[in-house]
Order: sequence, then C-alpha cells, then structure tokens
Amino acid sequence: MQDQPKITQAMIDAYDEYTHLTLDRRAFMSRLTKLAGSGAAAAAIVPMLAANTARAAMVAEDDARITAEDITYGGDGGEMMGYLVRPAGVERKLPAVIVIHENRGLNPHIRDVARRMALEGFVALAPDFLSPSGGTPEDEDRAREMIGQLDGGQTVRNAVATQAFLAGHDATNGNVGAIGFCWGGGLVNELAVNDPELDAGVAYYGRQADAGEVSKIEAPLLLHYAGLDERVNAGIDAYRTALEGAGKTFTIHVYEGVNHAFNNDTSEARYDKEAADLAWQRTVTFLKENLS
Repeated sequence: MQDQPKITQAMIDAYDEYTHLTLDRRAFMSRLTKLAGSGAAAAAIVPMLAANTARAAMVAEDDARITAEDITYGGDGGEMMGYLVRPAGVERKLPAVIVIHENRGLNPHIRDVARRMALEGFVALAPDFLSPSGGTPEDEDRAREMIGQLDGGQTVRNAVATQAFLAGHDATNGNVGAIGFCWGGGLVNELAVNDPELDAGVAYYGRQADAGEVSKIEAPLLLHYAGLDERVNAGIDAYRTALEGAGKTFTIHVYEGVNHAFNNDTSEARYDKEAADLAWQRTVTFLKENLS
C-alpha cells in the first residue's frame, strides 16, 4: 500500500490563501507542487485539503428522525431558497436556528449540519445565500467566485428576512438563533449588528463585525476560533475589546493546534474531531439556553 501523502501546515496555509484571499488555482498548484515535491504528490494532496462531498453524511438525508424539505421564502427583492429540517413527530413549537454556509454555498455538508441541528431539537433552516444569483452550483470554485460577487448589503438583508421568516413559522416558538461557518460565521456577526431581533449568534472562525458597529448588537454571541487560523484571528483582540466596552454578552473559545474549518468533517486535512465535538457541545448548550 502506498503511504498517504504528508500534509504540512504550509500546504494548509496555501489552500486557505487560495480559497479565501487572492491566490488563484494555477499559483496554488504551483506552490503546492513545490511543497509536496512533485506534481503527482500535489494532485494526491488536493482532495485531502478540499471538502469532499463524497464523504458520508453524519445524518442521512432519509433519517426517519427528521423531516426535511427544500423551500422558498421571501427575501430582499426576490425569493430565497433554503433547506428546512425539523425533528419528526414533534407537535410542540421549537426554537429555530439559521445554519449559514461557508463560501462554497449551500452544499451537502451544510445540509448535513442542518440535519444535525434538527436532531438537537431545533427547527433548522439552511438558506442558500446564492439565491439571488440562481443558487449554489456544484462547482465549488464557481461558488466561491459567486459568493465574492454578492451584494453585501443585500446578503445581510436576506439574513434578516430569514430570521423574520423563522420567527413567524408555525413550527417555531419565535426564538431564532444563527450559526455560521467561515464566510457564514462572518455573516452571523453582521446579522447580529443589523437585526436586534436575533436571539443568539454562533460564529465559527468568522470575520468579526466592525468595532464601530458593535454597540448595535443585542444577541449574546458564542465565537469559536481555530488556534492556527492567523488570518481570521488577527481580528479577535479588537472585537473582544469592542464587545467588552459595549457591555455585550459574549464568549470566545480558541481551539489550540487546529486549523480554519476544523468543524468541516468533509475536509480530511483540516477537520479536527476533538475540537469539533467540543465546539458543537458548547454550541448546542448555548443555543438551548438562549432560545428555549
């Protein structure tokens, strides 16, 4: 059996630069080839760095414990598409959670996260924030390009519309929280600034809100960061200072020795089960405390 290629931190950093900053695919592959020692090794490493939609979901789409459907609802000037999941056979009204995707759009992994959230006792809605552009494509590179072309103001307004939709849904108790990952974590922070009706926000390794806007936040926040994520972590201190200065309710956890996207189990090289499990436990507890 051929040995599995060794993934280094420099390779993970290069991938992060490629998927979040200015490095294009050609430059990324060139750098990865140098780091790996050959083009063949680089080609073998890429699938380990990237999210792999072929990896098994933690909760199957047809799991009998949930009811799931693709829906549309009113957004900012047009329809939003989304994936709505709730526990099966539950008659009482439940708290609701918006599950906000990474910069790859509403993909199978985020749908899986929504199903996990439903099993925790929430009505979970994973919106497709690429709805104004026709929805999330299968090509992740194309999805990232489309995310970068979204109108930021409209995206926030669509998030606010999603909160309002869930607050008024017959299956919910009117209390709505949001959980987001990467790009979605940043959007959770923006939603907290722009929607005083949001009842709780959980941001996984997401870009922080502008310090000057922090005073507008009403929702308690739970902020998860990866210890090795220098790009996003550069904003932690200023955000903490602003939140403290404004007297906001928040908790910051930094998971040492893990990478950006440590919660994404479809990314073999970056997923860290121990950190992901702990962050999830903290997240569910936080949401139940603030939404029930």
